[in-house]
Amino acid sequence: MDISTQSEVVLREAGYETWPWTGASPPVICFESATVVGFVHVFGSANELLGTWETAQQRVLARHAPALRAAGAKAWNVYSVFLTSELAPTLQHRVEKLEENFALTRKIARTAIQTPEDVTNVLMPLGPIKAQPLLENADIAERLRARAKDVPVEALNAFLGDLQPEDVAEILGSPT
Repeated sequence: MDISTQSEVVLREAGYETWPWTGASPPVICFESATVVGFVHVFGSANELLGTWETAQQRVLARHAPALRAAGAKAWNVYSVFLTSELAPTLQHRVEKLEENFALTRKIARTAIQTPEDVTNVLMPLGPIKAQPLLENADIAERLRARAKDVPVEALNAFLGDLQPEDVAEILGSPT
């Protein structure tokens, strides 16, 4: 799996514009939304990531400095994403610890990125909040009754029945 290509797919699905910057080796995937801008760096190994992430970050920031200066408030939401496919259990903690370094950019750093699901999971903090309520086997009327304890029973029955909204409002407005 090509981590760079999969990163572009995930970021585009999350609403970002993406483009490769080939002025670095390997190329960097740039991404931007109305509120966030960032750069995905893919390294061949965890050692390479740990040894060169600062240089890679400086190079891409220097190249994009004019645009970042003109970005206004968005410049406070700049992300550097550092990824490698290498399984490196002994270096994993050191790589992930990079996320605690807030100098210049916010950071996401991971090893063992080997599947599209890994890319999706690592980039999840950059995506929209996703909530998927499980309602398929739920009795909506019973759930509503259980949660609407402060609503008069007559009003709740009227709401769940076939009364017009005006009739429900009248019930809610009448003293109990």
